[in-house]
Parts: sequence; structure tokens; C-alpha cells
Amino acid sequence: MGRVTRRQLTDLPGTLGLPLVIAVASILAFLALGLPALDRAVPAEHAVAAGRPYRVGAGVTVVPPAGATLDVTGTRPGDDRGTALFRLGAVRYAIEVEPFDGDLTAAAVRLRQRITGTSGHQVTGTQLTVSTAGGLAGVQGGYTAGDRDGRYAVFVAHGLTIEVMVSGDDADLGRALAAIEASTSTLRYDTGPAEGRR
Repeated sequence: MGRVTRRQLTDLPGTLGLPLVIAVASILAFLALGLPALDRAVPAEHAVAAGRPYRVGAGVTVVPPAGATLDVTGTRPGDDRGTALFRLGAVRYAIEVEPFDGDLTAAAVRLRQRITGTSGHQVTGTQLTVSTAGGLAGVQGGYTAGDRDGRYAVFVAHGLTIEVMVSGDDADLGRALAAIEASTSTLRYDTGPAEGRR
């Protein structure tokens, strides 16, 4: 096998031809400039069908509140876990599903520790029992996060934990909370077709 000399390397652009050099430069320019511009042009929020279950992941569905949008930057559906991030005006409504082998008490302790482990977050008030229309039993509570208030709920079913986190400023959260609580009550474990699985 022969050696490549310095002269051969400096002659490489001429050897490959100007069209190839232009093509490579164009691809690099598109990657550096075009993809970020394209990413900014695609909206992060998408409308969801009113009144239809949305598949969060692992067979868990929820009917989003009327007027909610799906924020694709925080949504990751999957077969054994998933996350859905909805926005209702300025209020953030997130649902996360993942495998879990503990009971409801352990799931609630874990979620509360995660909330209080975040700088500036404090759990407030008492934790209350709650259940969904589909029969999932859970607990819910509240928290503060600086200038934002929040609510949380956690359910355990079918080897999964389903965590709900809602946050917004006091006025926005107050207006959206009833619709979000109604949506949370539609959480169910279901293996049938739903929006979000395409």
C-alpha cells in the first residue's frame, strides 16, 4: 500500500472536482444553518382532538382538557413508558407513566421527594385520596415553586406509576384547575386504539 503525500492531499479538492466540493459545502451549510431554522419554524404545540383519549404510554390514556395543546418538546409516547405534556394557556399539565414495582404509598413518597428535591419547591397542605372514573386509586396534593403554584397526583396500577404534575401562576392555575381535574379523572389503563399512537 502506498503512502499519501502532502502534495496529494493539497491536490485533493482539484482531484475530486469542484462540483463535489460545492456539494459537500452545501450539505454542511444546510446542517449548520438550515436545520436550526427548520426546527424554529415547526411549532412546538399541536392541537389535540377534543373529547378523545390520548395515549400517554404503556397503555395509559387520558382525555385532555378542551382547548389544551400538546407540547411535543416534552411528549414521549412509548410501549412501556411515556410522557405527555399539555398546555392549557399558561398552565403546564404533564403526565408521566413508567414501570414501578412498589405500592401507592411508595410512589407518593418518591414523587414528593422529587418535588422537594428541586430548588425552591415545597409541598403544601395535606395529601388527599383520589380516584379516576376508570377506577385508578391515587393521592393528590399541592406544591409551590417560587412564583408558580402546582398540584400533583400519583396512581399505581398494572405495574406502572402514573404521575400528574400541574403548574402555573395562581390566577391561571385557578382558572384551569377544574378542567385539568376533570381530565385527570379520565386517566385509565387501556390497550385499545387512541390518538397519539400512529
